[in-house]
Amino acid sequence: MKVILSVDAIRQPLTGVGRYTLELARHLAAIPELDLTFLQGDALLDTLPAAASGHPLVPVVRDMLSGFSLPTSIYRRYQGYRRARALRGETNALLHGTNYYLPAFAGRSIVTIHDVSVFTSPEYHRPDRVRYMHKEVALSLQRAELVVTVSQFSKAEITRVLGVDADRIRVIPLGIGADFHPRAPAELAKELSTFALQPDTYCLYVGTIEPRKNLRTLLDAFEQLPAQRRSQYPLVLAGYRGWESAELHARIAKAAREGWLTYLGYVPERQLPALIAGARLFVYPSLYEGFGLPPLEAMASGVPVVCSDAAALKEAAGDVAQTAPAHDADALARAIERALDDETWRSQAKLRGPARAAGFRWDRCAQRTCAVYRELAA
Repeated sequence: MKVILSVDAIRQPLTGVGRYTLELARHLAAIPELDLTFLQGDALLDTLPAAASGHPLVPVVRDMLSGFSLPTSIYRRYQGYRRARALRGETNALLHGTNYYLPAFAGRSIVTIHDVSVFTSPEYHRPDRVRYMHKEVALSLQRAELVVTVSQFSKAEITRVLGVDADRIRVIPLGIGADFHPRAPAELAKELSTFALQPDTYCLYVGTIEPRKNLRTLLDAFEQLPAQRRSQYPLVLAGYRGWESAELHARIAKAAREGWLTYLGYVPERQLPALIAGARLFVYPSLYEGFGLPPLEAMASGVPVVCSDAAALKEAAGDVAQTAPAHDADALARAIERALDDETWRSQAKLRGPARAAGFRWDRCAQRTCAVYRELAA
């Protein structure tokens, strides 16, 4: 079965959709029945490309132009033309758009829609992204015969908000990499020394620094903790500097000067498993997630988790994590204190977390995706 997999999302810094695309591609390539080709830009490739690094000026230019609709429209049409041209003559293949988008294609196709926050909460996204996605997602849904999504929550949202018939949607949860597992302190000490950290001495957040991740509420909650607790278990933030984050970074810098916060910036993939496994607590207060991979990676690592109860997070974390309403800093502070101090709960979380995370595997994600390909090709 010939499959063309869109891999434009595999680029640095590698975030959620990029991780999904990379792991899906790697595991689909191991399935013998698939003849896999990769679409990157306007090129069809026989081998999976390395994660691309964009030009450092691209984010600067994008920020300058994000308020104008014409550049977005020109870019959207140009990219669509390039991809459609590359796919001419490939009508015997099945096309899978992994990142919301499907170019014009004469063959059969499916698209992965991770969530619909760009429609329900446009304030969480850059204006240019909102304009781009509103038009491209509508086209993708017209072109796709089936839709893949990552949670029952997202399936319900796609049906409710976008009007897609539930019978066209297949739910395939994401997976956890094998590198995320419990580690002994002695194993972690050397790797954590790179960050000037020691095992079991910090609270950790991993993700982009942007409005949707709700870090203002996290900082509000941490400021409510006794100074001794903040000193004993400071907050460590690891993530790419996203849009609309200047005010937040000013607060981060102030907390760093006060000694209870460290901002590491973007942490490469190879260093994340140790950073997560070494934390005493993983915190994830996001306002909206189509799935919520980082909390599950922490659970797989045997680290207790506190997260918000928003969107798909409760679906992914089950009853293993401590949860709090996303906008309630008081409740989040109480959940953090309990998760730091309640040794009975912590012991249970360390045991139940890996068991919960074991149900989410990338090879299973790939096999279930391949089953959708078979369904479409039948």
